[in-house]
Amino acid sequence: MNLALFIPLLPFLGFLINGLGFRRIPKSLVGLIGTGASLASFVIVASLFLNFSGEAQTIPLYDWFTVGNLNISFAFQIDQLSLIMMLIITGIGSLIHLYSIGYMHHDEGFGKFFAFLNLFLFFMLLLVMGSNYLIMFIGWEGVGLCSYLLIGFWNQNPSYGYAARKAFVMNRIGDLGFLIGIFLIINQFGSLEFSSVFPAAAQLSIGDQGIFWITICLFIGAMGKSAQIPLYTWLPDAMAGPTPVSALIHAATMVTAGIYMIVRSNILYTLAPDTLHLIAWVALATALLAASIGLFQNDIKKVLAYSTVSQLGYMFLGLGVGAYSSGFFHVMTHAFFKALLFLGAGSVIHAMSDEQDIRSMGGLRKKLPITFLTFLLGTIAISGIPPFAGFFSKDEILAHVFEHSPLMWGLAVFGSMMTAFYMFRLLFLTFFGEFRGTHEQEHHLHESPLTMTLPLMVLAVLSVLGGFLNVPAIFGGSAKLDAFLDPIFELSKRVNPEAFAGVHLDHSTELTLMGVSVAGAVLSIIVAFVLYVSRNAVPEPDEEITGLKKLIYHKYYVDEIYNAVFVKPTQALSGFFYRITDQIILNKGGVEGLGNFVKGLSNEFRLLQTGTTSFYLFIMVTGIAAILIYSLRSLIFNA
Repeated sequence: MNLALFIPLLPFLGFLINGLGFRRIPKSLVGLIGTGASLASFVIVASLFLNFSGEAQTIPLYDWFTVGNLNISFAFQIDQLSLIMMLIITGIGSLIHLYSIGYMHHDEGFGKFFAFLNLFLFFMLLLVMGSNYLIMFIGWEGVGLCSYLLIGFWNQNPSYGYAARKAFVMNRIGDLGFLIGIFLIINQFGSLEFSSVFPAAAQLSIGDQGIFWITICLFIGAMGKSAQIPLYTWLPDAMAGPTPVSALIHAATMVTAGIYMIVRSNILYTLAPDTLHLIAWVALATALLAASIGLFQNDIKKVLAYSTVSQLGYMFLGLGVGAYSSGFFHVMTHAFFKALLFLGAGSVIHAMSDEQDIRSMGGLRKKLPITFLTFLLGTIAISGIPPFAGFFSKDEILAHVFEHSPLMWGLAVFGSMMTAFYMFRLLFLTFFGEFRGTHEQEHHLHESPLTMTLPLMVLAVLSVLGGFLNVPAIFGGSAKLDAFLDPIFELSKRVNPEAFAGVHLDHSTELTLMGVSVAGAVLSIIVAFVLYVSRNAVPEPDEEITGLKKLIYHKYYVDEIYNAVFVKPTQALSGFFYRITDQIILNKGGVEGLGNFVKGLSNEFRLLQTGTTSFYLFIMVTGIAAILIYSLRSLIFNA
């Protein structure tokens, strides 16, 4: 288990080497160091996974600090949940590092980019390996920092810098909730160690008010990091960063940190059914809102961004109905096909000379055959068509949702139909029909190099076969992932065994639900095919969009509402405090006032410097007399 120490250490060493030497190290060596560090971590994780005994182990490094009865140790916890997360982070991270060698090859900041990617892996691994909430929080803040650095990587563009600041600020709002939750955990349990907090929580009754507020605060943190209503608007703007960043941070890993945190804290949420109910409805609203916005977006990365927000909603929906392992299963499959789709979009952008508007594409399947085929497989997977990965994880969530509420199930199926429509709309407009770009763009169209297409092919295989990791009993499977994760939920099962009895639906009902979901997705695909292939429809220019479509295209003007309600009043208040408090009270009345007082007093004392010897003797004698009088004052007054 000592090998576990090298899992986060190797990416950190890669960060130090590339970060300190990126101006001097050749690009070929930079890519080798960055990718090699990530790949070596993956090999160690795979070794730990293959040799895992089934018993969770804590690896203490040192006692960090002690305050009163609170002791915080710096330790790692290796168990089923952390192992799966580490495999996702290092495995997909390695593929994206390899992809970045080709994608970022001509960028001047090549070395700095790889340094930031390695730093992100270090913090993300710290987040999932920590044995207590404080180490998780350090990783949580670290990935937020790396997200800021990578979104604004091309900082010569002011709009990219604004997107980075927006992501940073909105995540801080959620992080404050997480931090308050940590303080409440200390107050309630006197510890932050998972091994101490969770068994103590299991002794409490369902509906405990202290646990309710803890879970609410932790969920606020998850809302910020995992882009749920109302803290979701930063994620689409985060697409300003290079495409590998979008694939690694804003699709496959960082944005799923909120789901990981709730699954890790499952005993707390099992004790707070009101919080789970809130999570379910917020998640469903997020899934539907984001899916509807994705229907009419024309930026290839923005479509995938809103798709990510929507899919995160489905993950939280699974958690909200108590299907923790199902929600986490969707984290896995989503990591496969969404990383694939983002990297495929990057390949298209690379071939199109940085063009991202799908209205200027078309017919690319002939020029980019590997990109097209892999993108097609990813699109089928996210649409929930069997036997691709997305089908198994999505329908497992939907089955649990149906048990919880048929109304929520119906809305969730409608959301999945929108997903299939906008994803195939994206596919058809990009790869089918006639090319709609410029002659110069058409002339430079080419398939991406092997460093970019190899990760696409690997992720395509995972998008096709990933669902077989957790085949349900209805198809003759044994739900291996559920069985593997089972020890993580042991305390929750003890507290509320009914919630973990599995899906109670009979096979015919379950098959019917699957059939309805798949039929809805197929219908959406047919509609998209008729509109964008048979009829060759092309979305109109921005200025011609009207009516309800305009409202949806402009994202329901949520950003404008936030700007009017929060940003402008805050800026006005800041301006007031700057003009009154800073300029008048502090500067003129405080700093400048004190300075002017000293300056004026100095000017008066300066007049005593006359240069006349007799005046100086007079002052000296006066001073001596004053000292004598002061020294002899007791004798004078007593007399």
